[in-house]
Amino acid sequence: HSGLRFHLLAEPETQEISRAGEVFHTALQVLKIRLQLQLLSWENVALLAELSQCPGEANPAACEGSHHSKYRSISGVCNNRQNPGWGAANTALVRWLPAEYEDREGEPKGWNRERLHNGFQLPPPRSVSREIIRSSCKWRDDDYSQLLVDWGQYIDHDVTFTPQSISSAAFWTELDCQQSCENLHPCFPIQTEDSLCQPFRRSTPDCYDRSGSDVQQALQRQQLNAITSYLDASLVYGHTPQLQSALRDLSGLNGKLAINDQFKDPYGRSYLPFVATTPSACRADPQGERVECFRAGDSRVNEGLPLIALHTLWLREHNRIAEILTHMNDHWSPEAVYQETRKIIGALHQIITMRDYVPKIIGLPSFERYLGDYRGYDPAVDASASNVFATAAFRFGHATIPTILSRLNDSFQEHERFPHLRLHKTFFSPWRIVKEGGIEPILRGLIGTAAPAAGPNSLVAEEVTEMLLVLESQQHMDLASLNLQRGRDHGLPGYNEWREFCGLKPIRTLADLAGVVRDGRVAEKILELYGHPDNMDVWLGGLVENFLPGSRTGPLFACLIAKQMQVLRDGDRFWWEAEGVFTQQQKEELLKSSLSQIICDNTDIQEIPKDSFAFAPYPAGYVGCSEIPSMSLEAWREEKSHDLQLCGFPRPIKNGDFIFSSKHGRLTALYSCYHGFKLAGAAEMFCEGNGWRDEPPQCTGKGIFMITRTRTSSTLYQRICLNIRKYLSLC
Repeated sequence: HSGLRFHLLAEPETQEISRAGEVFHTALQVLKIRLQLQLLSWENVALLAELSQCPGEANPAACEGSHHSKYRSISGVCNNRQNPGWGAANTALVRWLPAEYEDREGEPKGWNRERLHNGFQLPPPRSVSREIIRSSCKWRDDDYSQLLVDWGQYIDHDVTFTPQSISSAAFWTELDCQQSCENLHPCFPIQTEDSLCQPFRRSTPDCYDRSGSDVQQALQRQQLNAITSYLDASLVYGHTPQLQSALRDLSGLNGKLAINDQFKDPYGRSYLPFVATTPSACRADPQGERVECFRAGDSRVNEGLPLIALHTLWLREHNRIAEILTHMNDHWSPEAVYQETRKIIGALHQIITMRDYVPKIIGLPSFERYLGDYRGYDPAVDASASNVFATAAFRFGHATIPTILSRLNDSFQEHERFPHLRLHKTFFSPWRIVKEGGIEPILRGLIGTAAPAAGPNSLVAEEVTEMLLVLESQQHMDLASLNLQRGRDHGLPGYNEWREFCGLKPIRTLADLAGVVRDGRVAEKILELYGHPDNMDVWLGGLVENFLPGSRTGPLFACLIAKQMQVLRDGDRFWWEAEGVFTQQQKEELLKSSLSQIICDNTDIQEIPKDSFAFAPYPAGYVGCSEIPSMSLEAWREEKSHDLQLCGFPRPIKNGDFIFSSKHGRLTALYSCYHGFKLAGAAEMFCEGNGWRDEPPQCTGKGIFMITRTRTSSTLYQRICLNIRKYLSLC
């Protein structure tokens, strides 16, 4: 596999913001070396941000109007009207505890390898992985299916995506991060036992924190979340207007998502469309026709076959619902069909995650303690993803990654034509879906196989500590080492500080740690490596904790995951239970749905457990699809209003569409243009008497994304430009 190189690129908007963040922080390095950084004023910081092309803050005034009332924005902006950037794409991961960097600004723990922490050097992540985390075998969890594990990865991709530095070389020396073993921004290589290293690029930084008045705090390195934090099915629909448009079937005028125009499955069902740029980086079938990488709302879709299968499932579910709604409400515009279907799909993601998934992961007692009953939308709650959730707590699932991907037939036995696969043979291989039986063998394997379970002496499988394929690396990588290094890269405080944050007793002695881990030998190894309990990385500490009763996490990760889920729910103005989002009848129908029902409706699978996250050996607990409760879309049937019968349909427009709204008691058509086009004329038309007042607007031209470089005559900033221009092309 050493010759494979895969590129996981963020969307163009994210790349521009990433570039601005790197320019900003590189300029700070110039200032730090050549000038006295402490002399910077807020005015200096603001000018530096302007020069670096850092985006401005969203203005609450932009959130007024009907467009932000009926449906979510694709970027998450204006979900919170008072704080439009909360939870939005391309904003910083939030900190629940202050960052800990060796220089207090951006150098991670372990950057200066000889530095002592509480009297001890930090162990290299690879040593922790080899001596504590790596596991040659995994025992099975008879309670839950493999689908529970893969739903965790899938839903993580709906909430967080932290892009890596867009530069692949050190700023000052131009040393390639793939070759260099030196810590030079953005390179932070992982030391290996043979005095070599594995490449590692730091996460891209956000520009700066505008919220406080402390310059030092504002300049501290924060990391981007490139996607919306909300549970909004952004991995189905995208998180930018450009990506959303690329995923839609706009020419079909039907509210559907685009499908693959080259292949269908053995039953005539749709596959995801291919990426626009070919040939793509995905693996090819060694003996047949080439299959490109699939395209979805999240660029990580091709990482594994289960992810592809789940993405395909939701593409089909969107188009199935959109077709029913189109026939049911023939007065709805394609835009209304699309938005209403997107709203339903988002609600189903929320229900399946919060009702069926989270309680199994953190246990019902933790769920009731930290989340409890829903009390309505709270605009004071910031729903943004937290750094510790994205970088540590929700990576608990890496300890439940299997070594084998099962592919099962109709009888839930190993498939005769498509046998089980070692996990490393499934990475970036969409051809196996198209050429080897579709998504059914994969989904049956997820449902009909018990999930691997984690324990303090059985953590992360060798399949991903020794044979992981990572984007842009020409060697096998170690997932456990990457996680530990990423936590240090992000400046996460240590395990003990997070225990105190959650109201748990900190670890002071070997006996304390042994009591939490319930394995004395593992506790001894950890303290032998780290020297002091306060040095423990939070991901490792949370991973080795003994599970709470009825959960798959220890008390720390249960707390952190629950807190994140609580803010995702309570801080979301469009949460499915929030007042005015759905009618009571619609809520009752949504609750009848399940992942099992969605699998039945969109595949050829005929038998399934009622809860597909629960494991039972076939045929125990399996029922026919006709016995699975089903959501009726009759609750979305909408009769034509009296005004619409009088005025008739408003005239459609080219390169745009409308949705109906009721403003000031009048039927209103709200027009918008597809991405790349500009609205010319009034966005609103009113139904008056027996006709529509005024003419509809037009969508003109093709929008061109342009960057205007700001210039200044300041000698100080000319010096900054001169020092970094050959690396970042700023000047």
